[in-house]
Amino acid sequence: MKIVEKIWGKMIDRRIAEYQSDLIEKHCEEVQHIYKTMRGWRHDYHNHIQTLLALCGDEERTREYLWKLNDDLTTVDTVIKTGNVMIDAILNSKISLMKSKGIGASAKAIVPEKLSVSEIDLCTIIGNLLDNAMEAVLRQDEGSERFVRIFIGILKEQLYISVYNSIGGELKKNRNQYLSTKSGNNHGFGLGRVDYIVEKYKGFVNRQNEEGVFATEILLPMD
Repeated sequence: MKIVEKIWGKMIDRRIAEYQSDLIEKHCEEVQHIYKTMRGWRHDYHNHIQTLLALCGDEERTREYLWKLNDDLTTVDTVIKTGNVMIDAILNSKISLMKSKGIGASAKAIVPEKLSVSEIDLCTIIGNLLDNAMEAVLRQDEGSERFVRIFIGILKEQLYISVYNSIGGELKKNRNQYLSTKSGNNHGFGLGRVDYIVEKYKGFVNRQNEEGVFATEILLPMD
């Protein structure tokens, strides 16, 4: 019996290590994308300075250019502000990465200041949901509509999280449980982490799909 427990323990440790490796890889990709975006902004900023210097002495054209630049910055400023810095960070990084891959991503999120759920657990839930959604969308055929919609707010005095994403093809199910369509031993581990955390806080999770859309809804107690 001890040998079986020892082997099982090693298998779990390996799955956790592989899962963490996947997370690190995803985070590196997100950081690289943010870095490229910042380099682009730096390049644009340099060009804007050069243009403004060239317009010195022409007050009317300088003012006109500054107004156009202000409009452009307003369009670019799609940063999501939920009221929680950690949630802001993970939402913005994931959505930025999705958009770089041609996925139509949008979010509406408000996170209350006082939560019974730890920020780490909440980030784990959101991160896994968005990773699964993005991977499902990227498996769609080219030319099909690809989107992810996120909503976080209060519903019946509970924290409500919903993620809707487009899908292509049939989803695998075992009885009432959806299965990961990814390959590898550690795939599907993220879904298990979400379920574990929701159960930990005595919350509720619901997954369903219809007409090319997959939805996950989660309710977590506020106190």
